[in-house]
Amino acid sequence: MSAVFHLNNKESEYELKVNFNKPETLPFCSEPKYLGVTLDRLLTYRRHLESLRKKLTSRVAFLRRLAGSGFGAGATTLRTATLALVHSTAEYCAPVWCCSAHTRLIDPAINDALRTVTGCLRPTPADNLPILAGIQPAKFRRREATLSLGCRAMERGHLLHSALTRSSGAAARRLKFVPAVQQLISFSDDNNKRAARWADHQSNAEWADNPKRLHF
Repeated sequence: MSAVFHLNNKESEYELKVNFNKPETLPFCSEPKYLGVTLDRLLTYRRHLESLRKKLTSRVAFLRRLAGSGFGAGATTLRTATLALVHSTAEYCAPVWCCSAHTRLIDPAINDALRTVTGCLRPTPADNLPILAGIQPAKFRRREATLSLGCRAMERGHLLHSALTRSSGAAARRLKFVPAVQQLISFSDDNNKRAARWADHQSNAEWADNPKRLHF
C-alpha cells in the first residue's frame, strides 16, 4: 500500500505508482492507517474519530451491562472500568488529533460512560459529569498527554525536536500539533514563573511578621 501527503492542493488526486520487488504496482490508499491512526489528506482526522466513536460506543454498552442489575458493580469498579476501557481507548495517540475540530464526535460516548458511573440522567449538565465521577475532563487529559509529549520532544535527539523548534514554514502550520505544544509549553512556563515569583514574595514578605511596617 502506498500513500502521499503534500501541501499542493492541485495534486490532491495524484496517485503514486510504486513497485516493490514485484511486477505488480502497490495499491494506493488515500486514507492509510498508521499505528492505529487513520490519516486523511487534510489531516483533519475525521475518519479516525468516526471509527473511534463506534469503538467507544461498543465499550460503553459493555460498561452498561456491568452496571446493570445482573452484575450491579459499584461506583469504584465502574470508575476503574471506565478509565481502562473508555478513556484509554479515547486517548490513544491523543497528541496527534487533539487539535482536530472533530473531537466533539467522541464526546457523547465519553459522557455516556460518565453517566453510567455516576448514575446521572440526560438532564444533568455534561460539564458536571467529570466532577461527579472523579475523572479529569477528557479535553484536559488530552492536553496533559500533549504537553507530556511536547516536553520530551524539546530534548535534543527526539524525532519531533526539529519540528517544534522551527517557528515558521507551511509544514509547521499544517501540523496543528506543533503550535498547540508550543502554546502549552509557554503556558506551563508562565505558570511556573508565577509560582516562583509568588514563593519569593512570600519568603521576602517581612511585613507578614510585623504588620506595623506597612506604609500606605
